[in-house]
Order: sequence, then C-alpha cells, then structure tokens
Amino acid sequence: MKIKDLRLLSSEELEKKEVEFKKDLFALNYQRKLGNVEKPSRFGHLRRDIARVQTIIKERDLKHD
Repeated sequence: MKIKDLRLLSSEELEKKEVEFKKDLFALNYQRKLGNVEKPSRFGHLRRDIARVQTIIKERDLKHD
C-alpha cells in the first residue's frame, strides 16, 4: 500500500490494517512451511507495509505529545 493512502486513514483504521497485514504475513509463512508460496516477493511487501503503518502510528503519537 502507498504511504499517501495510509496517511489518509484514521488511527483506528491503521491499527486494523496492521493486524490485517500481520495475519497475511502469518498465513504466508504457513504456506512457506508447506512449500506452496506463489509470490515470495509478497513477504517483503507485507513487512514494508507493516513498517509503514507502525511509522505513521508512531509519528502521530509523537505529534500529540
């Protein structure tokens, strides 16, 4: 997901996205164990999306302090 799109989301929506991305990453890791990963590049994309969401949440927390 693009950073611009993520910045438009509310804090609650960002937290939901983070949970969703982490679930997807968990499922993908499970598929890797079984040897059925279709797009291995998805690992990097999910990790980056999680990092982006966490960065925006942290920025908002620091801005409000």
